[in-house]
Amino acid sequence: MSDEPQQGFDTLQVHAGTAADPATGARQVPIYQSTGFQFQDAAHAARLFNLEEVGYIYSRLTNPTVGALQNRIAALEGGAGAVCCSSGHAAQIMALFPLMMPGCNVVASTRLYGGTVTQFTHTIKRFGWSAKFVDFDDTDAVAAAIDENTRAVFCESIANPGGYITDLDAIAAVANKGGVPLIVDNTSATPYLCNPINHGATLVVHSTTKYLTGNGTVTGGAVVDSGKFDWSASDKFPSLATPEDAYHGLNFHKALGPMAFTFHSIAIGLRDLGMTMNPQGAHYTLMGIESLSLRMDKHVANAKTVATWLESDPRIEQVTYAGLESSPYYNRIETICPKGAGALFTISVKGGYDACVKLVDSVKLFSLVANLGDARSLLIHSASTTHRQLTPEQQAAAGAAPNVVRLSIGIEDPNDLIADLDQALTAATA
Repeated sequence: MSDEPQQGFDTLQVHAGTAADPATGARQVPIYQSTGFQFQDAAHAARLFNLEEVGYIYSRLTNPTVGALQNRIAALEGGAGAVCCSSGHAAQIMALFPLMMPGCNVVASTRLYGGTVTQFTHTIKRFGWSAKFVDFDDTDAVAAAIDENTRAVFCESIANPGGYITDLDAIAAVANKGGVPLIVDNTSATPYLCNPINHGATLVVHSTTKYLTGNGTVTGGAVVDSGKFDWSASDKFPSLATPEDAYHGLNFHKALGPMAFTFHSIAIGLRDLGMTMNPQGAHYTLMGIESLSLRMDKHVANAKTVATWLESDPRIEQVTYAGLESSPYYNRIETICPKGAGALFTISVKGGYDACVKLVDSVKLFSLVANLGDARSLLIHSASTTHRQLTPEQQAAAGAAPNVVRLSIGIEDPNDLIADLDQALTAATA
């Protein structure tokens, strides 16, 4: 971390991690569309491969455009380092990979994106890992779920799809007492609305596909390391704190300190898993981040306006937006998300499953897509799509029951969004 005075968020989102291209003077980060990078000589190549010198080897591992994005996201999150990869789902595996071994488990919130629940329920079993799902509003239950084989606690800052806000400070205290890192998916909040590291998180993951890029053009993911966790405090994390057989016996934590996790994720994770972000995708995300704060302010203002209107509509049973005073999570905004509760929430429609299907089929301005965080307003019926693979009990726990529609509010004129929902609700509940 630099000893220079900390700059404001609006400055960091434009300048952090980048400078004029030293070869050409290009002010925007160039797209380095190259698989390999020429070494100065054999000794230079050896230093790079031994992690004795930072540089570029091969774009599966390191690339200047992707590197600029990693530096910017790390700066915005207040982390020691970051690694970017091909998607948010890839970021979750990348976050767990240095921590887990066969027989280990992660304690996860029940309020997660449906794809994450599926990944943690089924896919990670193929690695010999497992997940325990707990209601994170019950901190005693979270503490009780942590056992000798637990290697991480995982939650979302603003949970998808319901927009629930997690008490990160309380969960971080539980994780810290259990001697394991807290991993927070900060996709829905972005570092503009929430800084999980300031609330005790060790790792922060993102689907950069969403708000960070903001324009629905490329997929990507990122893992940010706080650099504050002591990987050597116990014998739980041998990949980071004991000699690594796959890297000439290097002890990453001893040799690299606060950058141990980041370098391991590049030198081992990207090398062997290959979940690489492409440089053009990184370029799009860098451009998107430049306007992040401006967009998030508009997202939040629109979401509050639309949610307030929906809450008063007799065709709606419930609105889950945490920015409403009626929300049980309203009192967490001031401490966890002081700039707003995001722009993601659900509505329960009178008429149940059939009415929800008619609603999503009747919108004209909203787009029916399996994405969120776009500049455009989006909606989806989670129970029949993103959460379809879950059991009814899991759907209900995740806030994706059959009578629920997820809304991702964009940056359009809010009156136009309300008008579109009004006519669609009329068609859905006629």
